[in-house]
Amino acid sequence: MSFWDYLAGHQQQLLTDAFQQASAVFQCMVIATLLGIAIALLTYRSAWGGNLAITTTATFLTVPSLALIGLLIPLVGLGVPPTVIALTLYGLLPVVRNAIVGLRGVDPSLVDAAKGIGMSRVAQLFRVELPLAWPPILTGIRVATQMLMGIAAIAAYASGPGLGNEIFRGIASLGSANAINQVLAGTIGIVILALLFDAAYVLLGRLTIPRGIRD
Repeated sequence: MSFWDYLAGHQQQLLTDAFQQASAVFQCMVIATLLGIAIALLTYRSAWGGNLAITTTATFLTVPSLALIGLLIPLVGLGVPPTVIALTLYGLLPVVRNAIVGLRGVDPSLVDAAKGIGMSRVAQLFRVELPLAWPPILTGIRVATQMLMGIAAIAAYASGPGLGNEIFRGIASLGSANAINQVLAGTIGIVILALLFDAAYVLLGRLTIPRGIRD
């Protein structure tokens, strides 16, 4: 069976796996983004605190994804829970690091001006500092998403959702007629999803970042 014949015959399953993978990565990135920005807001004013936050989140990336998921299985079981926990932890570093860099890069005179016109500390954060720090934060989110799209394939090891199931099935049946087709279909699907997500982030940047800052 040719690769194109395989795609035509398994179209529904591949679309289902692709949707599940995209959904898992999107949801985990939402969680990682909220947590990452919160961590950055709590630590960026302190050199020690910021470095600790970056070092701690970087430590998660030193643990191989297969090992982390394997360690989570006895604690939370198979399927979605270990996938969500692992992807969220892996997605934190780019968001935390870029958020801290972005917040520290805000011109202090702009913050002083906001304070001078009577803005509260919360208003300064959400109306001045975070909007100005948004470009590097968005870059961190883009990097994290591309990374998680590949790592999410490993979730199939724990019966997680996504195109990794197609890849694992192909590897498990190497030598069979469709083994290479399965691996190719899963891999190409992940690449296409990563490109679609990145295109969406480019559009989001154009919609949310003022031209003067973007250029």
